[in-house]
Amino acid sequence: MEDYKEIHNQIIGEKIVSALEANNMKGYYLKSAKEVVPLLKSMLVEGEIISFGGSQTLEECGVIAAIRNGNYKMIDRFAKNLSSEQRGDLFRQAFTSDTLLTSVNAITFDGRLYCVDGTGNRIAAMIYGPKQVIVVVGVNKIVESIEAAVNRVRLISAPVNCIRFDSDTYCQNNGYCMYLNQEIGKNTGCRNTMCCFSTIFSRQQVKNRIHVIIVGETLGF
Repeated sequence: MEDYKEIHNQIIGEKIVSALEANNMKGYYLKSAKEVVPLLKSMLVEGEIISFGGSQTLEECGVIAAIRNGNYKMIDRFAKNLSSEQRGDLFRQAFTSDTLLTSVNAITFDGRLYCVDGTGNRIAAMIYGPKQVIVVVGVNKIVESIEAAVNRVRLISAPVNCIRFDSDTYCQNNGYCMYLNQEIGKNTGCRNTMCCFSTIFSRQQVKNRIHVIIVGETLGF
């Protein structure tokens, strides 16, 4: 029996690959997470410096472990017992890396990426610094528009991440962003917010600096 959902994912994924390439980003579609590491290894050069944006998707695909155990110079922001100062230094080192590996909060039908950050280190490095940026994103993050991307963060990405890090935010405690609350006029801002910076990645001037791997599975938040 055919997997109709898998067929649908591939149809949508391949259309977005075409949209990404029209926006000067290199796109790929993979059916499963287990295909991610082999593809990445073909895109990386042994001995080069690899950095990361925080990403549950990369963990689920086995990317972090593969890089840590490979022949690369890893800027290891995931090392245990790092102080905030040490982690900040590693964030800054990412600007001189050869490749940044990360994910995004949403990807639109017309091939745009949408990211929201707390410190802004992921967004900043995606914009400028590393010679190559590789984004891995599950089909669950596909949305029809930037407006839908914003709402996806407010309904899913931010609340789940805040629960993950026990951030004591409005969305952690209520399940959705305060800015979806009709009583917004009575609110003065979200305490401990993780949504400090938001960026849309549209058509790029530097062709194929950003590579986007769409995976036909649910990954990340």
